[in-house]
Amino acid sequence: MSQIIITDSQFNIGWLCTGRQCTAGLGEKLAMRWVSPRFERQDFSFADLDRLSNRFANVLASLGVGKGEVIFTFLPKAPEQFTAFLGGLKAECIVGTLFSNFGDDALVDRLADSRARLVVTRKNLYRKIERVRDQLPALKVVILTDADEDISSNVLSWNHLMSAVSDGYVVPVTTPDTPSVLHYTSGSTGKPKGVLHRHRSVLQQSRTTREVLGLKADDLFWCTADQGWVTGTSYGIIGPWSLGISQMHFGGGYSAQHWFELLQNEGVTAWYTAPTALRMLMREDCDLFRKIDLTRLRSIFSVGEPLNPEVIVWGRDTLGKDIYDTWFQTETGAIMIANRPGIPIRPGSMGKPVKEIEPGILADDGPPLPDSEHGNLCVRSGWDSMFSTYLNNDTAYSSKFRDGWYHTGDMAWRDADGYYWFLGRSDDVINTSGHLVSPFEVESALLELPEVAESGVIGAPDELLFEKVVAFVSFHPGFEFTPELELKIRLHIANRLSSIAIPQQVFPVDTVPKNKSGKIMRRVLKARYLGQDAGDISTLEESL
Repeated sequence: MSQIIITDSQFNIGWLCTGRQCTAGLGEKLAMRWVSPRFERQDFSFADLDRLSNRFANVLASLGVGKGEVIFTFLPKAPEQFTAFLGGLKAECIVGTLFSNFGDDALVDRLADSRARLVVTRKNLYRKIERVRDQLPALKVVILTDADEDISSNVLSWNHLMSAVSDGYVVPVTTPDTPSVLHYTSGSTGKPKGVLHRHRSVLQQSRTTREVLGLKADDLFWCTADQGWVTGTSYGIIGPWSLGISQMHFGGGYSAQHWFELLQNEGVTAWYTAPTALRMLMREDCDLFRKIDLTRLRSIFSVGEPLNPEVIVWGRDTLGKDIYDTWFQTETGAIMIANRPGIPIRPGSMGKPVKEIEPGILADDGPPLPDSEHGNLCVRSGWDSMFSTYLNNDTAYSSKFRDGWYHTGDMAWRDADGYYWFLGRSDDVINTSGHLVSPFEVESALLELPEVAESGVIGAPDELLFEKVVAFVSFHPGFEFTPELELKIRLHIANRLSSIAIPQQVFPVDTVPKNKSGKIMRRVLKARYLGQDAGDISTLEESL
């Protein structure tokens, strides 16, 4: 397998994933086997990816979009996603990816905050952008991948633009600290924050792809994550292609039978997926798996939320495979702690730190804690894939670092043998199916409904989702909670935020508990939901 080689200070991720592979003699090697939702197959070599991404970099130049300017893709899984991502990085743009299920508010929050100049999307998704475009003064151009002709002077056809430019492009020498990838992540309060990475991140993404995922030259790797999220870019694009590894990408949704037929028929050797998907597979008839030949599948990895010990037992008993848990965040950019081949798995643990990463368990007031003590999971700052800032929010960024440590917001403990064990979040952020959902955003969206007077949102344990979104809602006089209103609430959240943020349960309440300064007491709501003691409620504005 090729090692990632940085020459002449050329850290450009787009070039390292394509042009570098061509100069290393891998131009005709399979880079991506694209399998459409209808199971149509299309193969792309590294030379194909190089030429296509060059074309898109030239498209950006023809439109006057260049270094340091923000562009986004707003696409379902599709080949154009990879072309635009790599081409944008070649042009030294800041490239963001948007989950295709995002609603109006989620789009505005990200596109307006980032002052995005250009979005690549499809006609059916453009309708969402069109509804909010008056709130996006910086947005100059929208490119539609499925439009044969330009719609207007600033809504343009991908095919038309790509056919009008050359597939030759000289990638500028890109320094390691040049901004690269932008992902937004949710907090417990306020709007989503733009996590900005640098081209230097490729060092850590490449290293962990090789040393944790164990990918080899003749592997076929499948990462099921959507490119709208950090796993889908760090390990569905950058890590494997920076090492010249072939990938399969599937445009369809979850189907146990289809997934396992793809694993078998395509000869996937390493598979990276989510605990929610694995828990869904556990519910399937075991006969399905007995019919599948997984001889070529060497390794299964998981990311997004803690991996239940039961899933590891199921993997061994049903599939005959170990499943390795990995931990990282949007902010870390790459795997930090992991179970992996060569290290005995301790079911339920996050595993051990990867090379050159120094985690620690710190007390609230700062000092490191001894083994077995519960505390804040932190990482010594300075790793290669560390985010460089929260876009337009230096204060929030600074608050995450104290005395040389990055505070992750996760709680954990370390055992005497150096394994780390996840406990939960130190804030109210909800981890549902591996995606972080801000309770504040859901609460704000609920208050847009004319029937809703107050709202409080929590995450509650769930066997399948890890955590589910639960909403407590009080209504204005004259309105009552009905099945029709509950459906309206769910649809509103889907349209404003995303399907991921839809409350799994909605409870009508007379009032939402708040402290005397008006802050929603989510811990009280959570204790009420779980039937636990709410603890000290002396600060509530009124008794429960």
